[in-house]
Amino acid sequence: MEGFDTAMGWFAWIIVGAIAGFLANLVTGSRERVLWMIVLGIVGGLVGGWVATNVLKIGSVDGINPESIGIATIGAIAIIIVARFAGGSRRLGRSR
Repeated sequence: MEGFDTAMGWFAWIIVGAIAGFLANLVTGSRERVLWMIVLGIVGGLVGGWVATNVLKIGSVDGINPESIGIATIGAIAIIIVARFAGGSRRLGRSR
């Protein structure tokens, strides 16, 4: 929990979130632009990291590692699902 408050913790979650956005794009099968998925991944990484460290008391923000990527990917998937519901099916995951 203490690492999340530092600037390096935030920076690590942004990088991990970008990786998670790419992985979440693969998992959800979305065909949105990669840049949009990375943005959602960053938001999901920050949200997932905050929930994991402050609410669930699991995980740590100590750099780029498999645990951090897993937590951020789950957060990114949740953000993608929320964005789909908020924007309707035509916003995310549309077929081209």
